Amino acid sequence: MELNWRKVNGLMPVIIQDATSLRVLMLGYMTEEALALTQESGLVTFYSRTQQKLWTKGETSGNSLHVQDIHHDCDKDTLLITTYNEGPTCHLGMDSCFPQSPKHTDFINNLEAVIDESFKEKNPNSYTYSLFKEGIKEMAKKVTEEAGEAAIAAVTNDDRVEEESADLLYHLLVMLRKMDLSFNDVVKVLEQRSAK
Repeated sequence: MELNWRKVNGLMPVIIQDATSLRVLMLGYMTEEALALTQESGLVTFYSRTQQKLWTKGETSGNSLHVQDIHHDCDKDTLLITTYNEGPTCHLGMDSCFPQSPKHTDFINNLEAVIDESFKEKNPNSYTYSLFKEGIKEMAKKVTEEAGEAAIAAVTNDDRVEEESADLLYHLLVMLRKMDLSFNDVVKVLEQRSAK
């Protein structure tokens, strides 16, 4: 990785981002030695400007940052490191040094896990399990019904568009899980199409 160390006087700014939530966790600095240690160990090592020494995140707190990937910006004078972290990143005990920073929630994956659990539990009072028992044809009918309701709500400018769309997405997820498919499988198709 060719970086412009001269431009930053040997001290590269490094943005740390959670690999799962995409939340910005902190900003630190690295020397070439700190970067080499990071790449070698898989744990993020910074250069402390106040103590003027290398330090590996988590060496005293246990809250390590495990490297997932390292990227540089267009000028090659700033790094973005995506990480999996153990414990809070901030020295004040917060997940992020930027507590208001936005994050991506993994709601769809969590909902799929709840759907899978409902299939396994076989609770007769569970609506999700009743769909599972009815089978794929009934699930497909329900998806068609919910798509129609969402479309009608959109055409009539009904304020229930969000609710009807949520019903459609839920029933689509149930049908996909019944077929051992996930929402991510659908996203991959969209990504492949957009790459063409």
